Amino acid sequence: MESDSMVKGSFVKLKHLSSVANDVLYRCAQKLDTSIEALVDEFQAAWKPEQGNYSRRLVEYCCLKALRQICLRIEESISDGSFSRFTFDMMLAWQAPSSADDESYMGNIGKEREDRPVKVSEEHEDVPLFYSDIMPLLVDHGQVVQDDAFVWLASLVPLPGDIVNGRFTFETLTAPTANNLYYPAYDMYLKEVDKCIRHLQKQATPKGVELSDDEFILHVEGTSSTLRVVRHIGGTSWPGRLTLTNYALYFEASGTLSYEEALKINLSQNTEQSVKPGATGPFGAPLFDKAMIYECSEMPEGVVFEFPEIISSTRRDHWLSLTKEIILLHRFLSENKVEASLQAWEIHARTILAIVRLHAAREMLRMAPPVPKSFLIFTLMDELPKGDYVLEELAWGLQQADCSNPRSASSILRSLNMPHGFSGNADLHEDDDGSQVLRQMEDSQTLLETKVNEAREQAKEIEIAKATTERLREDGISDSALVLLELLSPLKKFLYVLQEVLRWERPSTTVMVIAAVLLITYKEWIGKTIAVCLLWAAFEMYRARQKRIRDKYDKLKVYTGFDQTVVESIVSAQHGLRAAQEMLQTTNIAILKILSIVTWRAEQHARILMIVMIGLGMLMAFIPFKLLVISATLYTFAMTSKLGKAIKNERGDRRMREWWDSIPVIPVEIIDKPPESNTSAETGAKSAT
Repeated sequence: MESDSMVKGSFVKLKHLSSVANDVLYRCAQKLDTSIEALVDEFQAAWKPEQGNYSRRLVEYCCLKALRQICLRIEESISDGSFSRFTFDMMLAWQAPSSADDESYMGNIGKEREDRPVKVSEEHEDVPLFYSDIMPLLVDHGQVVQDDAFVWLASLVPLPGDIVNGRFTFETLTAPTANNLYYPAYDMYLKEVDKCIRHLQKQATPKGVELSDDEFILHVEGTSSTLRVVRHIGGTSWPGRLTLTNYALYFEASGTLSYEEALKINLSQNTEQSVKPGATGPFGAPLFDKAMIYECSEMPEGVVFEFPEIISSTRRDHWLSLTKEIILLHRFLSENKVEASLQAWEIHARTILAIVRLHAAREMLRMAPPVPKSFLIFTLMDELPKGDYVLEELAWGLQQADCSNPRSASSILRSLNMPHGFSGNADLHEDDDGSQVLRQMEDSQTLLETKVNEAREQAKEIEIAKATTERLREDGISDSALVLLELLSPLKKFLYVLQEVLRWERPSTTVMVIAAVLLITYKEWIGKTIAVCLLWAAFEMYRARQKRIRDKYDKLKVYTGFDQTVVESIVSAQHGLRAAQEMLQTTNIAILKILSIVTWRAEQHARILMIVMIGLGMLMAFIPFKLLVISATLYTFAMTSKLGKAIKNERGDRRMREWWDSIPVIPVEIIDKPPESNTSAETGAKSAT
């Protein structure tokens, strides 16, 4: 036994591996109570050359087997820092597994020390040392972890991150350090995660409520040690304690000595429900934008919670994101029909860990709180383009996953002494042989990560496109009107040409248009004509690409100067306002006259219009529609020609105008108060016709 332990404890350095990879393999062998040679032999028995990158595959194999033992006692490992140190070295070994990576790293370190001195950014120069949320992020020496390695670890152990939103989590955590993760920040992050779980375990159950076995408290505010939460009902306000679980919201109004019975808002029900931001204030006036409104199809009115703050609305946004995440979680379970208890609890556990990670990041980055959606799975996928494809792949992968594995989210929560959870017959089992472990490693690189990367890239494209519209959104009304007129200038030219064709100012073009319209209508080639127009438009777009017209339209220049004096500008503006007022009045009068005919207030005109409509209906019922179109086309072009103008009878137009002017409009009464109070409305009414 003594010689056997010496073999297991001996350090065998593999020449093709980097120094950190050799160290990780040695510690993996210690965790598994075996030797490095035995691990290598197991790996080589199942490894195939076509799998590629022998060094990285070996590191993945050993880490995967060691993580099972670590996750069984993960709470102790986090407390003493061994879990953070070991998993950080695993990420370093994964991203630099071969000996060639050692030489490359040392060369880069030497070059950096020569070219760039170590310094602290100006914005953090005056930050005192006791700001523990800033100091770990200012470390700029030692090896760093990149996003690929972080996502790889998250695919094996969903504690530091989740494979669905791992890259977003990494980018948010490492934003102050140029997307480089240093060990002090990583260690503090994991300890904050453990601290948040311990804090949530100590929270009191809402009064009069018995939590279910798989219900876990995720956030509490409104207690004596936290900021206030106020519920608004009409013009009254009720302060109290608000508790969020993975199934419901509970509000306990503050009583004289204790809290009253909790109001339960069920977030897991399969109904139409949503949360949105709102504004509150004294006597129901919407003055302060710091409220959250919960709405449900089964409730007559929404439930309003206010989260008072002096400056921002960060608390409200935080609660809004967490509540929305729980609603989307249960919608995901319902839409994908996840009925197996173990699979449903696995999704619950991943959501709980995501919320805990958000709490930890907020504690860690207090001076610049992170955006909640970067840590929340379903909220992120709800806003991300093609996020629904990612969720479909997540649902499919959930059916194939082994939820009873010690590295699963539900098992990790159980190892962290969570007081509630799934209590089924999910026994933890040993990993299979080497070939099975390798298949698990290959399955971790599934279509899920591909879908996430595609959604992430498209999100970046959309953000770049949205950034180009910010300048237009900042423009005033006058500038926006000028830009619109400039953009509509091609349409204005087209309408001018069309007017010339109708007036026979271009006789040859007019004849060709008449012949084309008659032929297309008679042969019923409207569908073919549309197809030809689409093909012609596609051809013109191709020509524009070949001629590189996009270089010409790199920037649209709009002239905003005027050749008028100040007085002339004022006069033209006055004429413009008068023209706009006249147009509005003419539109209102036309609508009121039509309404007068429809409601038979003008009986004579209504009879005439009804007879005309019956005649047109009979005409269209017995005569083919194409003949009517041909007749209308010939009549239109004939009346705009010189011959048509010569024989035109103006009496018909005059009679039509006189008939229109003789239609009385419905009287309009403008009142100062709602129509319910008839007496007061009549007193303050103003009559207008």
